[in-house]
Amino acid sequence: MRISVFGLGYVGCVSAACLASMGHEVIGVDVNQVKVDLVNDGKAPVVEERIGELIAEVVRTGALRATRDVREAIMESEVSLVCVGTPSEPNGSLCTTYLERVTEQIGAVLAERAGGRHTIVFRSTMLPGTCLNLLVPILEKSVSGTAGVDFGVAVNPEFLREGTSVRDFFDPPKTVIGELDPASGDAVLALYDGLPGEVFRVPLPTAEAIKYADNAFHGLKVGFANELGAVYQALGVDSHQVMDVFLADRKLNISPAYLRPGFAFGGSCLPKDLRSLIHAAQRADVSVPILANVLPSNSAHLQRAVEMVERTGKRRVGLFGLSFKPGTDDLRESPLVELAERLFGKGYDLRIHDANVSLSRLLGANREYIETRLPHLAQLLADSVDEVLDHAEVCLVGTRDPAVLSALPHGDGPLLIDLIHLPDADTRRTEPGYMGLAW
Repeated sequence: MRISVFGLGYVGCVSAACLASMGHEVIGVDVNQVKVDLVNDGKAPVVEERIGELIAEVVRTGALRATRDVREAIMESEVSLVCVGTPSEPNGSLCTTYLERVTEQIGAVLAERAGGRHTIVFRSTMLPGTCLNLLVPILEKSVSGTAGVDFGVAVNPEFLREGTSVRDFFDPPKTVIGELDPASGDAVLALYDGLPGEVFRVPLPTAEAIKYADNAFHGLKVGFANELGAVYQALGVDSHQVMDVFLADRKLNISPAYLRPGFAFGGSCLPKDLRSLIHAAQRADVSVPILANVLPSNSAHLQRAVEMVERTGKRRVGLFGLSFKPGTDDLRESPLVELAERLFGKGYDLRIHDANVSLSRLLGANREYIETRLPHLAQLLADSVDEVLDHAEVCLVGTRDPAVLSALPHGDGPLLIDLIHLPDADTRRTEPGYMGLAW
């Protein structure tokens, strides 16, 4: 394929060289004449493992050249990769100045380009909605055409680590293609033909969001490990030995477990153990802002559910589920108990059903906890699913009990607030009476 790559920094330079080595004909574009000259001389404008040898080879064979001329690059290519920087503004917001400028330049040339559909692929990191709400309108105005019809648009985030970016390009963890239309996605897919790794074709905003999810989690992992290291050092524990065992657990720790948006966590272990660890850190005079904010974050997520009920304007509320997780009657520090307590305290007419919870069977600390937090539970419990549905104007679903799921109405009946991402959530989200907590 004939490809133009806008921006010859780390991402653009590596992408251009690697694509050229795969047999594509690539034109690199940059405003910096020094970068352009370096590439045309077969030299890398960035320091990166293997990139020098790779650029020398593809420039020698004629597969890669560079220019400052946007018009030349667009006229002689069928796909454009936009790899310009999106730095932070002083207030932390995303700077899209370079993205907008390049998009306008590409659009202006496409307006006079005849023959063959051109696809613009944004590889720069940008917040969800940037492509659809900012860049596509710029293109459509410049071209006087319709995106997805007169020209293609796609988002293709990169997952290249500086220092190993060439290796990462040829052995990617995944390939994400955000496509405005199938033809745009097909054009991106053809660029990487033959590379390993799973391919995900998703809507444009999803592709933009995936890059942020990855980087936020990577930053969180580093901060989490460093905070634990500081605490354990103060406590005289070998933190690397701890983490070796931690990392060996692929069932819960290094796995999809706990990484699905849903409701708040609770129970007799997680809150208690977090509080104890944070207290130990404080006693050792070790700052652990990540760990210290996990419980406040959890509480804020619970409050979002309360606010969703408030926004409905309804007063009769049903709640399905009360224990802290399915298959148990353990109510200790259950987020659903906390939710019920907040709603009851605000004067809502509340009915609760949990097939596993019976006051007559609650014993010991479990009974003591609920009598302290929700002493009116006896008058709130309903014997059946139908009793709750008949009572409620709005129902919160916090359980996957098959009896509850099978009885939930579609369209008619109370409004549903889904706290757990129901199995049929993707279908229900198009219904007027359904609201998801975080999706």
